[in-house]
Amino acid sequence: MTDVSITRRPPEPAVGTSNERKPSIAARIRAMGQPRIGALLLLLATLVAIVWANAAMDSYEAFWETHLTVGVGDLQLDFTLHSIVNDALMAIFFFTVGLEVRREFAIGELTSWSRAMVPVVAAIAGLALPALLFVLIVAGSGYEYAWGIVISTDTAFLVGALALIGPRVPGRLRVFLLALAVVDDIGALAIIAFVYTEDFTPLPLAIAAVGLAGVYATRYLRGGRGPVYATLAIIVWLAFLASGVHPTLAGVAIALLVPVYRPDRRDVEHALELARTFRQSPNSEYARAAANSLRESISINERLQSAYAPYVAYVILPLFALANAGVQVSPDILAAAARSPLTWGVVVGLVLGKLLGVFGSSAVLRGLRLGEFGPGLTLDRLAGGGALCGIGFTISLFIVDLAIDDEAAQNEARVGVLAASVIALVIATIIFRISDARRPDLESGQRLARPVDSRRDHVFGSDDAPFTIVEYGDFQCGFCLKASGSIQEVKEELGDRLRYVWRHAPLTQVHPNALAGAEAAEAAGLQGRFWEFERGLFADQENQRPSDIVRVARDLGLDVDKFERDLSSPEVTGRVQDDMLDAEAMGITSVPTLFINGRRHTGPYDAQSLIRALEESAGIDPGAAAAQEV
Repeated sequence: MTDVSITRRPPEPAVGTSNERKPSIAARIRAMGQPRIGALLLLLATLVAIVWANAAMDSYEAFWETHLTVGVGDLQLDFTLHSIVNDALMAIFFFTVGLEVRREFAIGELTSWSRAMVPVVAAIAGLALPALLFVLIVAGSGYEYAWGIVISTDTAFLVGALALIGPRVPGRLRVFLLALAVVDDIGALAIIAFVYTEDFTPLPLAIAAVGLAGVYATRYLRGGRGPVYATLAIIVWLAFLASGVHPTLAGVAIALLVPVYRPDRRDVEHALELARTFRQSPNSEYARAAANSLRESISINERLQSAYAPYVAYVILPLFALANAGVQVSPDILAAAARSPLTWGVVVGLVLGKLLGVFGSSAVLRGLRLGEFGPGLTLDRLAGGGALCGIGFTISLFIVDLAIDDEAAQNEARVGVLAASVIALVIATIIFRISDARRPDLESGQRLARPVDSRRDHVFGSDDAPFTIVEYGDFQCGFCLKASGSIQEVKEELGDRLRYVWRHAPLTQVHPNALAGAEAAEAAGLQGRFWEFERGLFADQENQRPSDIVRVARDLGLDVDKFERDLSSPEVTGRVQDDMLDAEAMGITSVPTLFINGRRHTGPYDAQSLIRALEESAGIDPGAAAAQEV
């Protein structure tokens, strides 16, 4: 069997022993990943801000109220450090949010309504119910207008917390929460624009509109797009600032106009040709051409997300927390917060409102059998995810500054935001630990997570067959090729008594073309030729580049234009992703992984071993069966 990192999986060490070297600190930090590190930095900045504000409040306020003046001649712009963080740096944060929104609606989870229904409905309920609870609790206090504080989930903290305290196999829940967060962000941004915008001046928005039109047209330039994007972005940001609309929304508006697309086969092939030319004749001209071609084959949206994500996670969001989380927590202030309907409105809105909104709406949809719920997206996992959505840190603190002018009330609201985030994290941790303890059999991968469905699965054989083999495989895996030969022998011996099912588990870290092969097989399946395409891929495992895949399609007589369109369709990419998430939910890290009548097969997978396993799983004595055949 081919493992993710090595050819064969090493034997498990005996209990109480270890044959692995302890990783270095640097290696452990790298293994944590950006979401975890970003969440920890955000938490650290929050703690520093609280300590700083309580140790020297005058110093804290004086530092962030430091004025900076930028300008030429009579044209002067005066900013405080606080406004630079909240108005300028946070525009970059909202720009990355807008890029993610654009991507999800163009090529991500929100392209298909059946896939998007559950997170979209959950997000809307998670926006409305917290606001309603907040208004009910603070009614009569004069702060009903601040209901926007409780509407939004902090995506950065959400992803980081899921990585830190989430369930053992969070894949499908992670996809659900990210799609939910995108819709949640759209709602929050719309509310900031329409509810918390004051002193509106329309003329500068006309200038912003011209700048945005220029941003859209920049995609057609043959080169030098970076400086043009940067110049127009500054103009649009300044126009939003002058209009009275919060300038951070300029980042969203620009991001929604940045093109996003999947890599085109012809662009990829051109890049490969240039790379081969550079390999044959190494020189700076070929190097630049190959590098530019590779870069251009990836959409600007994805390049910008990759470029800005580390700065947002490691610099901008921690700076925002440092500038906005400086809450004094003296006994008097905490006592006032405990008596304040504003504080309780924030806590109840975020903790209870998000949990009931996200979990309740998802449970209703599941009960009505509406939307897609794959293996791993269970009600207890949804409850844990709903609890995590109560972490409303970044945008909640952002709206506190927009919605409330009184400093004491701001302090009470910030105490509520911090308390809600801690409570939500604790509740989610408890739910996830209970959830993991309830299903050890499924989580160990010993039982097939998704039952075979002939309307969905690629099935060879009759649904009435008494024996079923489900294979999770990879078209570039040599061991999968051997397994396919064994299964063919089993089919020849058992005939119509065997039903064989293929599901995708491409090991992308080992086989760079495996994912493309899986999506190509699905695209061929839309023309009724999945099994023929599968045989074509297995017949030439060394050549599965984009041009090779199209050649196989052409040799099979497929409609190549439709085939190429389907390669990037939500139906195809979503189908492969579903199989991969199912594999993750069952802890599948190597292929081929076989399930015999719903139970995971261990040991040899030659034809006779598989036949014995099939008969034993069905309660048939292999010896008696052999005697009967004689």
